[in-house]
Amino acid sequence: MNTPQATGGVSFWQAFRFWLRLGCVSFGGPAGQIAIMHQELVEKRRWISERRFLHALNYCMLLPGPEAQQLATYIGWLMHRRLGGIVAGALFVLPSLAILVAVSWLYLAFGDVPLVAGLFYGIKPAVTAIVAQAAHRIGGRTLKNRALWAIAIAAFIAIFVLHLPFPLIVAAAALAGWLGGHYTPQYFQAGGGHAAAQASYGPALIDDHTPTPAHARFRWAGLLGVVLAGLALWALPMAALTLYFGWQHTLTQMSWFFTKAALLTFGGAYAVLPYVYQGAVGQYGWLTPTQMVDGLALGETTPGPLIMVVAFVGFVGGYVKGVFGPDSLFLAGAVAACLVTWFTFLPSFVFILAGGPLVESTHGNLKLTAPLTAITAAVVGVIVNLALFFAYHVLYRPEVQGGSIDWIALAIAVAAAVALFKLKRGVIEVIVGSALIGCALSLSGLAA
Repeated sequence: MNTPQATGGVSFWQAFRFWLRLGCVSFGGPAGQIAIMHQELVEKRRWISERRFLHALNYCMLLPGPEAQQLATYIGWLMHRRLGGIVAGALFVLPSLAILVAVSWLYLAFGDVPLVAGLFYGIKPAVTAIVAQAAHRIGGRTLKNRALWAIAIAAFIAIFVLHLPFPLIVAAAALAGWLGGHYTPQYFQAGGGHAAAQASYGPALIDDHTPTPAHARFRWAGLLGVVLAGLALWALPMAALTLYFGWQHTLTQMSWFFTKAALLTFGGAYAVLPYVYQGAVGQYGWLTPTQMVDGLALGETTPGPLIMVVAFVGFVGGYVKGVFGPDSLFLAGAVAACLVTWFTFLPSFVFILAGGPLVESTHGNLKLTAPLTAITAAVVGVIVNLALFFAYHVLYRPEVQGGSIDWIALAIAVAAAVALFKLKRGVIEVIVGSALIGCALSLSGLAA
């Protein structure tokens, strides 16, 4: 096997170390993770230009699955071919999987862990500030005119007030962008304000006008090869599970259920969580409603995509059902967590490696990029909604009679916001500092 060549001076192993580090610190859900990648890849390292970054992000927003993980896969593929994409996407997930397996075991075997609870207590308010910063950063670069502002505001109203599904919002934004690209193209030029960004960031290794590398050019043979490989990687383990355990076995049913869930995750994890809750709790009884809520908290406050909550669901289901017998509960949970992770994320790799060459062929075509520019504007409104969702669930305590604000959590959120917005501290520094504060508060008995 040939080793992927360096891209503009960035070797495969330099990129490998970055993707591994990103997988270990990618807190904050998709907004926080995309903010980290933008800060590191566009602003600091200059591996890719703002316009190319946003073009890739817009494509990932259209797909079912975790957009931040898909974006990492896309950039890794663009830089170091298919192996680079597979490594980038896998390293985005594997640290989270390992952490969730360990924490899920602690959760089931030992109950509440004060130190872990303290970590979560400090991180949650920081995540709220990180999501707000992401909305500010992406909005500041994207909303360059009244038309894009109008799309962002309409998207916020649609999701926050009207509770419209995210796929419908994306479709409406794409239609608005398509019409705008035809009739008012001056409002939908991709990367408006990009010249200013270039002046401050400097040239990128993969810049606006860098030719598409040979491996990223569309070929029918390449598309067919990726699709067939993806189908084989799904069908072979599914067939093995069915033949060895039977179709009704817990592990087989988990694999099939999360295959379907993976194709329904338009709009991120929150869009598919009701489906997961209905199936995992109501239909199959793999875990209780309380355990599902706790799993969501773990997914929100551990690195990796929020949809990694499926690993918690899988672990609890395999552990509680004792699929390998009462003496192998941890093994049962770990195998189930790995299986559901495999079937949840496999489609994401296929979508990127198969569709990436088509996307690369469109980054200079206004008729095709205008809908994606409009989608980016709509996503700003959706991220603002996500920030409000986090703020409500982290800073407000409805269990107290009449409701109450958690003033300590609010203070941590404000401190994190000051660190991010005023002091220009990095996302990772803020997360670590907030986690340490949460631990200290928990050990002192001050945490709510």
